[in-house]
Amino acid sequence: MNKITTNNRLISLDVLRGFVMFWIMSGEHIIHALAKAAPIPVFVWMSSQMHHTDWDGITFYDMIFPVFLFVAGVSMPYSFDKKIKLAGVTEPSELPSNEKKKIYFSMLKRTFILVFLGFVVNGLLRFDGYDQTRFASVLGRIGIAWFFAGLIYLNFDLKKQIVWFTGILIGYYLAMKLIPVPGFGAGDLTAEGSLEGYIDRLFLPGRLHSRVYDPEGIFSTIPAVSTALLGVFLGTFLKAEHPYYTIKNKVVIMTGSAVVLIITGLLWNFDFPINKHLWTSSFVCFVGGFSILFFLFFYVLIDVLGFKKWAFPLVLIGSNSILIYMAAEGLIDFKHTAEYVFGGLIEFSPLVWQPVFTTISVTVIQLILLYFLYRKKWFLKV
Repeated sequence: MNKITTNNRLISLDVLRGFVMFWIMSGEHIIHALAKAAPIPVFVWMSSQMHHTDWDGITFYDMIFPVFLFVAGVSMPYSFDKKIKLAGVTEPSELPSNEKKKIYFSMLKRTFILVFLGFVVNGLLRFDGYDQTRFASVLGRIGIAWFFAGLIYLNFDLKKQIVWFTGILIGYYLAMKLIPVPGFGAGDLTAEGSLEGYIDRLFLPGRLHSRVYDPEGIFSTIPAVSTALLGVFLGTFLKAEHPYYTIKNKVVIMTGSAVVLIITGLLWNFDFPINKHLWTSSFVCFVGGFSILFFLFFYVLIDVLGFKKWAFPLVLIGSNSILIYMAAEGLIDFKHTAEYVFGGLIEFSPLVWQPVFTTISVTVIQLILLYFLYRKKWFLKV
């Protein structure tokens, strides 16, 4: 089967990236507005899924960040493929040391840029002072976790990569359960009493997101490497060529892997609760399984069945996902622009529905901007 690609990109990856980013840039606000305008059970339930959990447990919104990191991992085998072929080797671990050094440099550059962009999103350029600046960030965690997953991918074969994946999750679990925190003891998984929170308070500079811990803190970034590695495993599997790997068999294997991960996460949840704030090992497994299922949906629909035109708006979002994330996080006031353009028309609608149409108009403005950038081939590539 010839995969559907644009500029050597797997379209289903851009679509999945666009799907999860849509909820951050404006989709969540549409759902919340719908739930208020028409409080029927389905909209109320969807609105409840557009919030992070207070602590243990999981919602759809908790999955967005790890799915995005997972997608970054899936892209890795594709992005390194050309360098591997030019070097005349079959495995990334077989690359000559001089080639690896070049890749390391480009990876470090990408990581530093993402960390810096994370600072910008957090308000670095407002110059509020060191104590008021939050240094941990979503983009920073993506860059750091992707970097270390890349080091593992480039230096170990698949079996050893799986050992790393498993070792990270078990090691994190044992550390969180067995290493005592002063004043709380060992195994305390509360915000203040957890080892993750304690390490953040000791070593994370500036302002913590939640005073006693940071959801993108230092220690919980370690299991995030395993989230990226799950994506690497899927990307490696998709690229693998073998007579047994027919489309049907690939779909069955991916589905089975997703189910195993979800069950593993649910079973581990009894002793190490699914918790995004701590990025627990059970969280990695549970969300990793759903990440595969989300990808599988778009992969089958777009790459296997060829239904791709409907997904063009998601391609627009996914191909410039970091830019629209930064813009939606406060760099651009899309609501002001939307009200300026569509405000007169919205006033003709019933009062209760005006917030719904306002949030939809924000999405329209965002898509117009993304379409303009897409046509100009202007992409924020990091």
